[in-house]
Amino acid sequence: MFYNHPAPVLFKAGVHKACRFFRQNKRIFSPCKLTYPRHTWFGFCFLIPMRALYEQIVLLFSTPLYVLVIGAELLISHLEGVKSYTWKDTIHNFLLSLLTGLTDLAMRSISLIAITFFFSYSFFSWSYSITYWVILLLFTDMMHYWLHRLGHQCRFFWAVHVNHHTSTHFNFSVGFRSGVLEPFYSFIFFIPIALAGFRPIDIFFMYSVCQVWAILTHTEKVKKLGWLEYIFVTPSHHRVHHASNPKYLDKNMGTVFIFWDKLFGTFQKELPPQQYEPIRYGITHPLENNSLPNLIFHEWAAIVKDLRRKDIGLKQKLKYLFGPPGWSHDGQRMTSEEMRRQEHIKNSSAPSGKKGNTRRIKQTFVAPVNNNKTV
Repeated sequence: MFYNHPAPVLFKAGVHKACRFFRQNKRIFSPCKLTYPRHTWFGFCFLIPMRALYEQIVLLFSTPLYVLVIGAELLISHLEGVKSYTWKDTIHNFLLSLLTGLTDLAMRSISLIAITFFFSYSFFSWSYSITYWVILLLFTDMMHYWLHRLGHQCRFFWAVHVNHHTSTHFNFSVGFRSGVLEPFYSFIFFIPIALAGFRPIDIFFMYSVCQVWAILTHTEKVKKLGWLEYIFVTPSHHRVHHASNPKYLDKNMGTVFIFWDKLFGTFQKELPPQQYEPIRYGITHPLENNSLPNLIFHEWAAIVKDLRRKDIGLKQKLKYLFGPPGWSHDGQRMTSEEMRRQEHIKNSSAPSGKKGNTRRIKQTFVAPVNNNKTV
């Protein structure tokens, strides 16, 4: 009786029509690439809902996982008597995530147009296989490493990324505290992947999967994970990344795999208290105003203030805009490398019993208002 119901009958008919349509237009939906220009934009119109479907699948499986791990972290924190969450900070984390989702939605068509355009000129063709997905994972993670590194080494992009680091807490909800303006340019880093012949919807799908792993590395409750520390980005690695201690600044930029940091010289392991001071989360100069607009735009306001200076030339203004965060023409602020050098000098001149414990010189590294640099 159920099979005679109009709804399943219509559904079955729709499935048959869809299958027939895919067979007739298989060139458009080839796992290799959109081969013919006359099909490209028709195929693109199909990619928009397909990308949404892929992201909904990731969301469907990841949301229960997020609820589970956040609930477990809250319970463990309560049993330990540790305040890992605050209402204000957690609300800010999810509001920033929501705003990032809105900018991503606004950029969805533009990013797909761009990636599809370059995909139509790809150099290689791939068929679906385990090799396809493994290489895509590695390629996507490596390109995100460089996107992330740019956000730490160029002040213009740091102004976008900084709100991810403004929290003084480190818990799973901080993983949702994303750069609101990042979707306006992040897709550019996917262009080489498209030129290598990977389908646009697969690229965005893999990026979403990588972000699930990234969120799960935001916790203090998981200690070191043995041999996994040599391959993957773990909570221990990412605690270093979120620290504002000089030794830890601009380290461990990877999302899924840690070997990119080891390969490109940005790796730093988490040190025990006997070797270095405890981790301080947040930026080097904590914000006095933690309102949502200030979290998003405070570094932009600082940049504008520097660019309006009358006592510097064009070259110095460009350095204030595109140079490393913390750069200043008069040396009143410090970049992360300068802070590390100064810490090293202080430790070298300290008595042997005090080396490795820089807590006593903590104030040396508190930057002025415009130097909101962290990791």
